[in-house]
Amino acid sequence: MRLDLDVILPSLIAAGLILVISFPVHECAHAWAAYRLGDGTAKLFGRLTLNPIVHFDPLGGFLLLVSSLLGFGIGWAKPTPVNPINLRGGRRSEGLVAAAGPLSNLLLAVAGGILFRPLWAAFEGGTDVPRILIEIVADFVLINIALLLVNFIPVAPLDGSTGLFSLMSPRTSYQWRPVLEQYGFIILLAVAFLPIFPGNQTLFGTIFDRIGVPLVNLLLGVDAF
Repeated sequence: MRLDLDVILPSLIAAGLILVISFPVHECAHAWAAYRLGDGTAKLFGRLTLNPIVHFDPLGGFLLLVSSLLGFGIGWAKPTPVNPINLRGGRRSEGLVAAAGPLSNLLLAVAGGILFRPLWAAFEGGTDVPRILIEIVADFVLINIALLLVNFIPVAPLDGSTGLFSLMSPRTSYQWRPVLEQYGFIILLAVAFLPIFPGNQTLFGTIFDRIGVPLVNLLLGVDAF
C-alpha cells in the first residue's frame, strides 16, 4: 500500500466522492429505470433518491476506501430492490434496469472528464490550480470507469449477469441462472484476483488495461494512467 500522503489523500477524497455521488446515482438510476418501466418497489423502500445515506453499504464502502489506496477502487452500495414481475416489457426491461446503473457511472466519468480538461489546461498554462484537485478529478473518472466495467461483467450478483439473463431464451435462463447465481461469487473472485494472464494479470486487470485505461485517458484528454 502506498503511504505517501500526496498520493493517498486524492485517492481517499475521490473515493469519498464515489460514496456520496457515484453510488447514489448508480442505485437511483436502477430505481428510476424500474419505476419508469412499471415497478415501484424501489420507490416504496425509499430508494428513488440521491441521498447517499439511504444507499450506503458499510462493507462496500469500506472496501472502496481500502481498494482506492491500492490503486483500483472497487466497492458497492446497497442493492436496489426490483420486482421483475412488475416491469413492462418482461425480461428485456429487467436488462434495461440493470444497465441503467453502470451507464450512470459512464455519464459521471464523462462529466469528470469535461471538468478535468480546463483544469489541466489551466495547470499546464501556469495558472495557480491546486494539483490535488486535478488528481481528485482524474481518480474520480478512473473509479467510475472501473465501476462501469466491473458491473458489466456477466457474473452474479453484478448488473451484467441480469443483462445476460435477459438476453437468454427463457429456457436457457431457467437452466443456467441458478447455477451462475450459486457460483457467481466464486467466479467473481477468480475474475478479480486469479493471475492467469501474462505478467500475473487477472482477467479484470487485463480488461481494464485494454479498455478502461484507454477510455479514461480519452475522457481526460491526456495519458494520465
